Amino acid sequence: LTVVPSMGSTLLNKATEKKHRWFDAIINVYEKAARFCLRFKIIPLVIAVGLLVFSMNKVIQMGIVFVPEMGSEQMSVSFTAPDDTSKEEDYKLSDDIASEIRKIEGVNTVGTMLSSATSIMGSVSTDTKQYSAMILINEEYANKNKEIAAKVEKILEDKKLEDYSVSESNMDMSSMMGSGLEINIYGKDTNKLLEISEDVKKMVESVEGFEEVTNGQEKADKELVVQVKKKKAMRLGLTVAQVYAELAARLSTDKDSTTITVNEEDYDVKIVDEREELNTKNIMDYEFETTKTNDKGETKKKKHKLKEFAELKEGTAIAAIKRENLVNYIAVTATTKDGYNTTLLSRKIEELVNKYDIQDGYEIKITGESETNNEMVQSMLTMIGLAVIFIYLVMVAQFASLLSPFIILLTIPLAFTGGLIALIITGEEISVMALMGFLVLSGVVVNNGIVFVDYTNKLRLDGMEKREALVETGKTRMRPIMMTALTTILAMSVMAVSQDTTAAMSRGMSIVIIGGLVYATFMTLFIVPALYDILYRKQLKKIDLGDEKTLNEIDDII
Repeated sequence: LTVVPSMGSTLLNKATEKKHRWFDAIINVYEKAARFCLRFKIIPLVIAVGLLVFSMNKVIQMGIVFVPEMGSEQMSVSFTAPDDTSKEEDYKLSDDIASEIRKIEGVNTVGTMLSSATSIMGSVSTDTKQYSAMILINEEYANKNKEIAAKVEKILEDKKLEDYSVSESNMDMSSMMGSGLEINIYGKDTNKLLEISEDVKKMVESVEGFEEVTNGQEKADKELVVQVKKKKAMRLGLTVAQVYAELAARLSTDKDSTTITVNEEDYDVKIVDEREELNTKNIMDYEFETTKTNDKGETKKKKHKLKEFAELKEGTAIAAIKRENLVNYIAVTATTKDGYNTTLLSRKIEELVNKYDIQDGYEIKITGESETNNEMVQSMLTMIGLAVIFIYLVMVAQFASLLSPFIILLTIPLAFTGGLIALIITGEEISVMALMGFLVLSGVVVNNGIVFVDYTNKLRLDGMEKREALVETGKTRMRPIMMTALTTILAMSVMAVSQDTTAAMSRGMSIVIIGGLVYATFMTLFIVPALYDILYRKQLKKIDLGDEKTLNEIDDII
């Protein structure tokens, strides 16, 4: 509003109009197409809505990730040498592994070293069997780090190493990258939780795409459960508490006897009695002594074996139990195989969980990466919705009308079709950056629509017929509409086609913006005129405040 007019008045004073035969031919074709669309408005509108529905249906079937996978120029490897080898043999093994890794195409440098650990006191200790290696990859192979990692793992397998790990990237992206599947089972009874978690494990294992399925209970110890039959025990003069107390005392083979002092140091003395130790073979033959008083007041002592009023059952102990809001839960976790999407697989798991007959008081909840992605999508959709509302309010203030902004606003969801189709064509997954592209798109695509509607209103106020004004606006404003779209598209194309490792994160945003702007350009030139022709029924007229008749009409309205 200030610098551009000043520069234009100086630099464009000798500007002459030039002919563009190619562009003029495009204008002529557009004029015919625009008149056709205004005559048969149902055709462009049905095509636009049909493409929107098609793209939405396709995107629902696409995977959702928080941040796209990125390549890395650095990898790391750690491995433990066999216990029965000498230091010289370990050094040779380390050199052989580094030499073979260096032969992999794309690997630039490999360096191995003994792993060290810092103790609490600050001293450094070295594990003579633990080795680590740093791998530097050539820049052009950074996006192939998964393939290189697979080859490195093959080398370590061939060396018959049991303990090793390969990290595809040294960048700490754990807070943003996928965390796999996690299903929490909530409830009170730990044995029932364990039973449900085993069923959930089978569900996850039945879905192709998950691996390393676990409920964290694989290392749980086996346990023996003594189940006392209360009524039988009571008839014999025993309670469950008495049985528990006596068995607990007998299972403890050591007792504190006394404390002795030697050189001003106190030592506890324990007496260990393992002569009649209880075990799985003799516990049911353990005898409890009871006393019973008859009618004459005489007391008689009698012994009863445990197996007379109890049963012994084998079970599995809980290796670990978690709590959330004072409620116990067991988590079933799984990692996602390469080439699969956690969110899509979680939908299959959700269908199986919904069919599962679970008791009252227990709950199965899918969390992990799927929950994070769903929360991200909800937050971004809320932001886009608020952006659309603010855009509409700004346009209402600009046009001093509710109808003109509404016409432009209808092009936003239609313009999103372009971004969705671009994602489908490129195979890019929906991520937080792709949704950021839709957020940017919602503010950009309305610019050309504003110019189009504003210029059409101006021509109609000057007395031009509605459809003629729409066609003339398209012909006149096509050049600036294409210029504004192309400048952004060409700027974003650098990010979209870049093979740089850091460009992978923002590639989704650039693809959405490019696709949306290309499609929005056609929306502005064909759909906006059709919507305008449908919604604007009345003829616009200029108000001449100098006309006495007009002033009288305004006075009557007031």
